[in-house]
Amino acid sequence: MSLAGDTERLLLAGVKTALRDLARRWKTLDDEIKLLNKQIEALVRAAAPDLVKLHGVGVELAGQFLVTAGDNAERIRSEAAFAKLCGVAPQPASSGRTTGRHRLSRSGDRAANSALYIVAIVRIRHHQPTRDYVQRRTAEGLSKREIIRCLKRYIAREIYSNLPRRTAQPQPDSQRPAAA
Repeated sequence: MSLAGDTERLLLAGVKTALRDLARRWKTLDDEIKLLNKQIEALVRAAAPDLVKLHGVGVELAGQFLVTAGDNAERIRSEAAFAKLCGVAPQPASSGRTTGRHRLSRSGDRAANSALYIVAIVRIRHHQPTRDYVQRRTAEGLSKREIIRCLKRYIAREIYSNLPRRTAQPQPDSQRPAAA
């Protein structure tokens, strides 16, 4: 009996072929992803070694902060400007009556804001000084949301100070302007 005459076996053979092709494609893509991740890790570690050393900042998050800062980190003049770019600059929450409260910003680079949130959560769970800070601020009456907002601002300040900066390279004598 031939395969063409048995529709059930023909269907099963077609499904097996499709699954085999799909598995090969998945394996190829998985190998490609692993290779690209290694290349990205090497690039990020070379570009921003101080950033990767920070508690809770892995290669992926450091890469996101590098993308947010752009190829010219000097264009961001202060840590406050970086915080605004990341969407963690404090914004007053009152509508005329000063209560001293601030709210989370909804502007800025949402991916950088998300990366700051991830770092904050990692630190809340695994970093004892941050845990102590959360406990102290909770005792002061702040909500968890307000504490995370404060932490994100602090972490943005820390990230900004560890972003790679270009060093001014001295000009050779032949390129210096002549003294008058």
